[in-house]
Amino acid sequence: MKKVKRLLLLAISATACPVMAQNSVEGTISADFVNQYIWRGQELGNVSLQPTLGVACKGFSLTAWGSVGLTNSSDTKEFDLTAAYATGGFHIGVTDYWFNTPNSRYFAYGAHSTSHVFEANVGYDFGVASLNWYTNFGGNDGVTEDGDRAYSSYVEAAVPFKLADFDWTATVGAVPYATSFYGDASGGFAVTNVSLKAAKTIAVTDKFSVPVFAGITANPSSEKAWLVFGFTLRP
Repeated sequence: MKKVKRLLLLAISATACPVMAQNSVEGTISADFVNQYIWRGQELGNVSLQPTLGVACKGFSLTAWGSVGLTNSSDTKEFDLTAAYATGGFHIGVTDYWFNTPNSRYFAYGAHSTSHVFEANVGYDFGVASLNWYTNFGGNDGVTEDGDRAYSSYVEAAVPFKLADFDWTATVGAVPYATSFYGDASGGFAVTNVSLKAAKTIAVTDKFSVPVFAGITANPSSEKAWLVFGFTLRP
């Protein structure tokens, strides 16, 4: 992470959680390995490594997430930064997505040349189900059929449940209006993500375990489907 971004993260973290409350800070370091990178019903890569680094304190969190292809050098490289706040079932956040195309320079923020996409999200977890809304508000967003900024959005509902000793999640996601950002929704409303995922933690030793997951994802709009498998490594 570059110096400017590192200083920004440290400043926000210090503001969110005073030094005297240091023992309430929680950190996250992990890495997912997946056979395919599927995002909201869009195919973004083949076998990928996806690391996570984050800190959280009193409902505030800062998270860095990335993805890089392991078998295909042309796969999209991604680096995301998310600032969020959660209380009870409610959460709100902002994410800065960066991709290595169309501009491979990270600190390029020109309106017509940046590879950054800025997205706001809000949602609520009701326990039996969760509902989340995401909207791009800046950066390399898509456009409408008239060529105007689309403020591309995505809405998703997820239902968790247990079955056969696995943790399952059923998800349905849709793009509510026309945008070129989600190619399957360039003409208007489109259901782009229908998925069913199962997860389980496998104990390797008394002190080390590995969460594994598998899922079927279909995009009714593009008429494509994928079977995804992965596992997570964390300290």
